[in-house]
Amino acid sequence: MKWEKVKLGDIATCIQPGPFGSQLHNSDYSKEGTPIIMPKDIAGGAIVHSGLLKVSEEHVKRLSRHQVYEGNLMVARKGDVRKCAYITANENGWMTGSDCLKVVLDESKCYPKFIYYQLRSEHIGRWLEKVSIGATMPSLNTGLLSGIEMALPPIEIQKQIAGILSVYDDLIENNQKQIKLLEEAAQRLYKEWFVDLRFPGHENTKIVDGVPEGWRVASIADICDTVGGGTPSTKIQSYYEKGDILWVTPTDITRNFSLALLDTEKKITPEGLKNSSAKMLPAETILMTSRASVGFFGMCKYEVCTNQGFISCIPKRENLQMYLLFNLKSRVEEIRQKAGGSTYLEISKTVFRELKIILPKDEVLAEYQKDVHDIFDEIYCRTEMKKSLVDMRNRLLPKLMSGEVEV
Repeated sequence: MKWEKVKLGDIATCIQPGPFGSQLHNSDYSKEGTPIIMPKDIAGGAIVHSGLLKVSEEHVKRLSRHQVYEGNLMVARKGDVRKCAYITANENGWMTGSDCLKVVLDESKCYPKFIYYQLRSEHIGRWLEKVSIGATMPSLNTGLLSGIEMALPPIEIQKQIAGILSVYDDLIENNQKQIKLLEEAAQRLYKEWFVDLRFPGHENTKIVDGVPEGWRVASIADICDTVGGGTPSTKIQSYYEKGDILWVTPTDITRNFSLALLDTEKKITPEGLKNSSAKMLPAETILMTSRASVGFFGMCKYEVCTNQGFISCIPKRENLQMYLLFNLKSRVEEIRQKAGGSTYLEISKTVFRELKIILPKDEVLAEYQKDVHDIFDEIYCRTEMKKSLVDMRNRLLPKLMSGEVEV
């Protein structure tokens, strides 16, 4: 069956950037109102519904041409130009950010979900990177995006292909929801035991000055080693080519939908590790972003090293790991307030080590460690399943899009 060659501009009724600075100033953003979608809010082909900038109804009315609706596509205009998201009913009426391009498609000519999958294909991703303008900050414009060439089968075939890929996406999303529920269960257990003080045996424990008897105050320095990271020279390709050592950068954490980490975008070689200040960390070390995006947490099932944007915490004693992770996670605002810096926020290891922490009795810590680690085992399992589904979908996508696999 012959597939028609078209350009994105031929099948779109609108391709436009969001409002520029002259139309919407930083002072116009508010805590409440309609969310604005920026490149940072796009991950895994979807819109992340947290940490969004917002504007009041007054600005929405004034800039209504920049609103998006189900079936529209959102493409990052700056930075990672491969980023693309499909707008669902959950984002109806939201706004296009200045660093994104909104694509409204002519549904008499194409099926939007099919075009979304085309934009996420590897060959189009490489093409976008190649044509983007700017050495330090790649960027697209409406002309470049309009010029993307696509192969377009009959619309019924488009729907069938999109339907096959959507099954994978639905399974991926289901696993993601389960992971989120499991993490929320661990967080609720932390709150119940260590904030509401309804831990096992609380009925027979005296509370002295707001703290259960036998619990004590320590500093982070007392209870864990804090380790920084490093970056092998990017000028020496041998430090990265065919690397197999997991090397965590902040985006691995901030773009991850889970505390559990199984893989990293970039890897380094033993030579790269040796010739940098990066250090190997034990499996399930607590990783905290400490520079620019401060206070994001992750924990890898395997040994890893990190770049310099982290403070990694290795507990000095048993049964402290899960308690420490959720204690720190519950104190993000406190941690960020202790960060300084004129160009970007950063919390130093010295300041971080001085943080005080209440240590429960050993038997309480041991029980929490066991219960929450059981939850994390399920999270790792779900994360593995999700990764396998993503890999299968990504292998199938180019074959469907090229017509190699018929439907």
